[in-house]
Amino acid sequence: MKIDILSLFPEMFDGFLKTSIIKRAIETNIVEVKIHDFREFADNKHKKVDDYPYGGGQGMVLMCQPIIDCLKTIVTKDSLVILMSPQGQTLHQSLSHDLSQYSHLVFICGHYEGFDERIRDYVDMELSVGDYVLTGGELASMVVCDSVIRLLEGTIREASHTDDSFSDGLLEYPQYTRPYEYDGNVVPEVLMSGHHENIRRWRLKQSLLKTYRKRPDLLQKRTMSEEELKILQEIQKND
Repeated sequence: MKIDILSLFPEMFDGFLKTSIIKRAIETNIVEVKIHDFREFADNKHKKVDDYPYGGGQGMVLMCQPIIDCLKTIVTKDSLVILMSPQGQTLHQSLSHDLSQYSHLVFICGHYEGFDERIRDYVDMELSVGDYVLTGGELASMVVCDSVIRLLEGTIREASHTDDSFSDGLLEYPQYTRPYEYDGNVVPEVLMSGHHENIRRWRLKQSLLKTYRKRPDLLQKRTMSEEELKILQEIQKND
């Protein structure tokens, strides 16, 4: 996969691209990431990229010319252009899976009060990471890139993300590691039993229990199997 990110602050990505799993994915050629300072495309003497909004109002608005001219040097027929915006659809796990199927993603990171509306004519999707406003789209684009890159083949073992929270519409079951006992708390015996079917059923029940208590809205959207419905009824009866 190839990822291009348009930003006024390329230095914000230094740590993100040189750390942990993202760094390894880049070094092993699973993904190629390039940051573009679209200020370099401004066609005025002072490299100005923003101006006051027509009609008045607070703040400064990003001009269309630098961003669109930058896009024209990057975008191909295979590109998906994403505008990071609080007005966009909210990122969720299934959308991260969909994005991981593309060969080329282009992210536009805004700043200041907003964008010249005409920029949206060059965008395929508007994306948000939540119902709140950040000072710019850089952090949001990192969140999206992280959620997508970790799903690319070879980045991490597939089994490491197939049980993630939200991957099947439920929150992930509890996980334990050594020591067996710590500060009076012990690992559930079923996990020590070696009985794979009992472990599977316990994990399913714990996932349903966590989802029921923390994110019941997810259960309303889920098509339940007979086994899940039975377990959920037990949970509701005993909770």
